[in-house]
Parts: sequence; C-alpha cells; structure tokens
Amino acid sequence: PPHRSLSSLLCLSILSTMKVEVTSLAAAFFLMGDVSQAFYLPGVNPKSFSDGEVVKLKVNKMTSPKTLLPVDYYKLPFCQPENGPKMDNENLGEFLAGDRIETSPYRLQMKKDMYCEQLCISNVGRGEQRGVSPNKVVRAIRKSFHNNWITDNLSAASKVEDDTTITTRYWQGFPVGFVASDTKKAYIHNHVNIELMYHAVETEVDKYRIVRFTVEPFSIKHEFEPADDDDDSNKEGDSFTVAKIINPISSCNPKSKKKVHTDYNMVTSQGREPQLASGKVLFTYDVTWIENKELHWASRWDIYLSMDNAIPAKVHWLSIANSLVIVFVLSAMIAAILVRNLRRDFARYNKLATDEEKAEDLEEFGWKLVHADVFRPPSFSPLLLSVACGTGAQILSMSFLTIIFSSMGFLSPANRGALLMAELLLYVMMGGMAGYVTARLYKTFKGKSWQRATTLTALGFPGVAFTLFFMMDLLAVSQDSTDAVPFTTMIVLLVLWFGISTPLVFFGAYFGYKQDAIEFPVNTSSIPRQIPDQPWFMGIPFTLAIGGILPFGACFVELYFILASVWMDQYYYVFGFLLLVYFILIITCAEITVLFCYFQLCGENYHWWWRSFCTSGSTALYVFFYSFVYFKQLEANSFATYVLYFGYMGLVSFGLFIMTGSIGVFSSLWFNKTIFSSIKID
Repeated sequence: PPHRSLSSLLCLSILSTMKVEVTSLAAAFFLMGDVSQAFYLPGVNPKSFSDGEVVKLKVNKMTSPKTLLPVDYYKLPFCQPENGPKMDNENLGEFLAGDRIETSPYRLQMKKDMYCEQLCISNVGRGEQRGVSPNKVVRAIRKSFHNNWITDNLSAASKVEDDTTITTRYWQGFPVGFVASDTKKAYIHNHVNIELMYHAVETEVDKYRIVRFTVEPFSIKHEFEPADDDDDSNKEGDSFTVAKIINPISSCNPKSKKKVHTDYNMVTSQGREPQLASGKVLFTYDVTWIENKELHWASRWDIYLSMDNAIPAKVHWLSIANSLVIVFVLSAMIAAILVRNLRRDFARYNKLATDEEKAEDLEEFGWKLVHADVFRPPSFSPLLLSVACGTGAQILSMSFLTIIFSSMGFLSPANRGALLMAELLLYVMMGGMAGYVTARLYKTFKGKSWQRATTLTALGFPGVAFTLFFMMDLLAVSQDSTDAVPFTTMIVLLVLWFGISTPLVFFGAYFGYKQDAIEFPVNTSSIPRQIPDQPWFMGIPFTLAIGGILPFGACFVELYFILASVWMDQYYYVFGFLLLVYFILIITCAEITVLFCYFQLCGENYHWWWRSFCTSGSTALYVFFYSFVYFKQLEANSFATYVLYFGYMGLVSFGLFIMTGSIGVFSSLWFNKTIFSSIKID
C-alpha cells in the first residue's frame, strides 16, 4: 500500500540508498540473502487457541493500484459488527502507513467449519445506468480496490479459480469485485470461502495455532426474502439467519442431507448468475479448517515474504553480479588511471631538481600547481555545503542501521509498522551525527554563523519533508483516504522533531565546534589562482550525466523491487541482498567522484567541493527520471495520484541527492588530503 506519509520520505530515502557493495563481504552475505527470507523475529508472541475458541477476523484499509490512496473498509456499505466497528490499537508506523485495522462481523471459531453462513443484507446502491453516476461500490470495483483482512496477525492470501487453474497470491489482498468482460458491468464478491490452516501445539494439550489464512471470493446472486425481525427466529442452532434463500446453491440449502462447502462449480453451474453491485445484497461466507502438520507457526510468514517465490533469488544474484561488474570495471579504471598517473606524478613532484633544470626553470604542470588553492573553502555558500553534508551523514547512518537491523530479522512485516518506526526513530536519533559533521566542516571553512548553520541543519531537510508531508496529508483528507494522519499523530511527529532531533543536532554541533578544524597537508594562499579554460568533457552537464549513471546502473534492479513494495503492496524482505547493493552504491559513488576529482585537479580547477557533491548526487536524478518510467505500471490516472506519487518520489530523490552527495564530498576530501600529503611543497 502506498506508504506516503513520513514513511515514504524516509523509506524512499532508504529506498534508493540501498545499493552498494564490498566484494570481500559477498560470501558472508550470500547466506544472509537467503536466510533473511526464512528467519525473522516477529515481535509478537504466538497465540494458541482451544477447540471452539473465538478467532477474531479484522479488516484493514482497502488499497488500489490505480489510486494509490487507501480508503477505510467501512466506507463501502459492507456488513458491520453488532455494536459498530471498533479501531484496533495501532502504533505510529501503522498510522503513517495508512493502516486502519478494525473489527468485523465475521464469526470464526477454532476447528469449527461453517457452511454458507449468512452475515447481513446490505443495500449497496443504485444500479448502473448510462448518464447516472455509479454507486460507491461500483466505483471501488472499477478502480480495482482490494480488501485486506487479518486473522491472528496473518494477512489474507487471495485464491482465484477458473475452469482450468487455481491461483493463490500472497500480497495485495482480494478484490472487492470484478468487471465482466462481456457485459462490462461491475459485480460484487458477496461470498467468501475462508480457509484456515492450523497445527497442534506440541508443548500444550488441546491447543492450536493458525499457520495459514486464505480467502477465495465469489459472486453469487442469492434470490432471498428477508427473515422476520424476531430475534428467536434468526437463530438456528449455532447459525445466524437473516434471510430465506429461494434459489440456494448446495452449500446454502438447509434441506441438504450432507453439508458441503461452496466451490467454483456450484457458483458457475448452469442457471447461476453473479451478483450485480447494486440493490440489496445478501453476504455469506464459508469457513474451512485444515490441519497442516508440516507448517509451523515460526515459518508461517515465509511464503508471504518470498511472495510464494514469485521473484526467484537468482534475479537478485544476477542484479548483484551486474553491479559487481560495474564495480570491477570502475575499480580497474581507477587502478589504471589513478595509480599509474599518481605514481608518475609523485616521482616527478618529489624529485630534486638539478642545477640545469633550475636554470631552465622548467614549468610545472598538473595537480600540484593548485596546492595553494585546493583546500580553499567553496566559493559558493560554505554554510549550505556544511549543512548538506551533515544531513547526508544523518540519512546515510540512518539507512545503514535500518538495513542492518532488517537483515538481522528485527523488522519483520509480521510486526506491522516496525520498519517505518525504525526509520523515523533512527533518523531522529542520528541528529547528533548531523550536527557534529556540519560543525566540523563549517569550522574548517572558517565560518562565523555557527548558530545559523546548526539551526538550518535541524530545520532544513526535516522542514522540507514535513511541509510536503503536511500537504500530502491535506490531499489525503480531501480524498477521504486513510493516508490522512490523525492530528495526534502529527503532534507526535512534531515532538520527535523539536523535542528530540533538534536538541540532538545542537548537542552534536557543540562537540563539533569544540574539535579542532580539519587539518590540511598544505597551506592556502591569500590570493586565489586563476583557473584556465576547461575542456567540454569536464563541464558540469557531462560530469553529472556520467557521475550518476554508473551508481544507478549498479542498483536499479533492486530499486524496482523496492518501488513495487512501496506502491504495489508487495512484500520486500531480502535485506541481505539489499545490504550488498547498499555497499555497491557507496563504493561506486565514491570511486566515480574520486576519478572526476583527479581529472578536475589535473585541469588546474580547484573548485571541487560542490562539483564532488553534485557528481555523486546526480544518482538521484536518474532515480527520479526512472520514477517516470515506473509510473506507467501503476495504471493511475487521477490528478491526486500524480501529485502523491511524484511529490513523494521527488522528496525521496532529494534525500538521496543529499546522501550520495555527501559521500562524494567525504571521498574527495580523503583523496585530496592523501595525495597532497605525499608530495613535497617548496
């Protein structure tokens, strides 16, 4: 489901941030890539049920790949519990993800099968007519909305059956209805087969645990007469009757000697019709309990996280192999160009000149000529660069820790909202890192407005993110979507920002300003050196184009799967692979930036601070352009969807630009200090 809240802002900062690798770690993470699919710490204790004990079925938001804006389940005229639906307790991450978990009227009992149990009669609205606005249910069906049900913290899988095949899907829930290919009319799924698998608890007597939850929806046109309002007449044994069905299928016929469950053949037999999404509709359901001795509670989420092996691990390994090729090629270029040239440069610059050479006064050339200017503070806004690098270090450390915890199994989808909360809290706790890095750099640049720099670090990127988040929240409110965050949740976010993150930024900045400025191996002259004309291939457009395409090429396959998990309601849980790709991103960004920095200094251009930031940061431009390509898969066509998608993808790309840009500055700074400390300066 679209997690377009503060979720997306951080989740997609992470989202693309995952792409880098250290070759030596590949063998170690091979196991982690596979094990992460099977081992996790759900964060919840297993619940055991006795025979006949009530099992609660809860409903969550309805989602659609066409609108990206989830809506509340009871926005449509579905059957409600006797005393009205009640909200489940939700954490901050669930609110930000748009989850709204509520009670339902479905009555389930452990190991007790139910046959065509009646739920309620509901008037779903007027019929479809040309020139008349369709009812809410029809609009929801045509927008491909899906129900998302939960039992014992297990999401419902969807089973779809036709004349030849049976397909079970473990993501996106099950559809509200369907549009017939012949009549082009909308039909509602008013009957569901609820299939629950369980196994006996080995350590407890007569106790059972649920290990699988599947829903198979059907559309059945029940011809019925409402039952009398007398309460006594509505109860037949343990069943609940709201109507007398005139044309019952076998499973709904009370006169049948043998009870059978509803199946595809009954629903599609001759003379049967599906239920139009209009008028009064009778809702019914079957419940089937199946013992599964092979599937244990600890492994019940595995098939969800692997999406029933819809995406083989081979795809991720091929992606990483592709990324490794890019890394090896880039590393070979650096070895061939930098190492060979630098060795020659060191030999030339450190050689003692003979009297004849001094007499001839041979003119020096190359990067040594800019030794008195190379560490000069950036000509454009040293304060802004310091703030950007501090914020980039904060996002970098947050994303790294989140992926590490996820790959260790601490942030399982079984614990809803955990990943979002981890991202948010780790970002807040890394405020000290942002303050410290900003202060050290700004002091090195001999900046005087330290209060302004620290304040901008504390309020800059979070302010941009919160402003966009607030605007998207207003959009969600206007669309009556569950993405609209409650006012109390908004207050919690502001408390996290101003009560924890901002003080930590100032705390980190205090220690940063207490430290000595970064020491450079050469002195900076008082008069800037004139920069000669540069060749076209060292211009900003070319370096941005080349600097971003290699890191993006090393990670775009994994990026596709991450976007699918955010916008297409799919699960993503191969964080072992993600950690490898994350390291690959960092290495490629650092290597390409160092390479261009060397070429720039050889051209006697010492304005490398901002150029290094933009060279590696241009990866984010490719991510943003790629979001246009991916958007075509979403079938979205409303203005609100365009604003929502590109608003959050723009924010994510901005966060990625800051993070990768800071990687470029740090790597170029280390490189320049290393080479200039290795030569003799007269």
